[in-house]
Amino acid sequence: MPRTSALAFVAVLALTGCATAEPSATPPSTSSSSATATTGPTAPAPSRYEPTEVGIPKIAARSSLVPLGLNPDETIEVPPVEQPMQAGWYTYARAPGEPGPAIILGHVDGDSKPGIFHRLRELAPGDQVEVSRKDGSTVRFAVEKVDQVAKNDFPTDAVYGDTPEPVLRLITCGGVFDNSARSYQDNIIVYAKMI
Repeated sequence: MPRTSALAFVAVLALTGCATAEPSATPPSTSSSSATATTGPTAPAPSRYEPTEVGIPKIAARSSLVPLGLNPDETIEVPPVEQPMQAGWYTYARAPGEPGPAIILGHVDGDSKPGIFHRLRELAPGDQVEVSRKDGSTVRFAVEKVDQVAKNDFPTDAVYGDTPEPVLRLITCGGVFDNSARSYQDNIIVYAKMI
């Protein structure tokens, strides 16, 4: 079973900088395709395409990438909110340049400062995203669309579902900040394909 087809996570990024991502269903085990299995996805295999840095020229954003996995409750880890300019690569998804979706998460803000993806909503179709990889290569993606969606309506399949071609998803928080929940109500999602 492809790694990404085993993922059914809703990226609910909360707190001041987007803190956690809730699974919409328990991910299937490696021995079953059932969405009700009780074990999580297998550990990602090392890849020479492991990303090391992301750059978005239009919004002057550049960050090294820290690996992100799963928290004990099977929510997606996010970079430390105390370091809002740090982006991270979700290691259970694809490496950038491999067929399927690569997922990079970053904060819109944190620690009372703008985050690495503070201006992500400004991207438009055709804008480029560059990802440097461990093998020394750089892969480029072109933005296809930018969505702002309520966290309750997160498009899990569109973000995490398998694709035959290499694609990239950039995710951060957006919309109105709910002080009582200490969370933004929406997510900003950038969809991009390799060029």
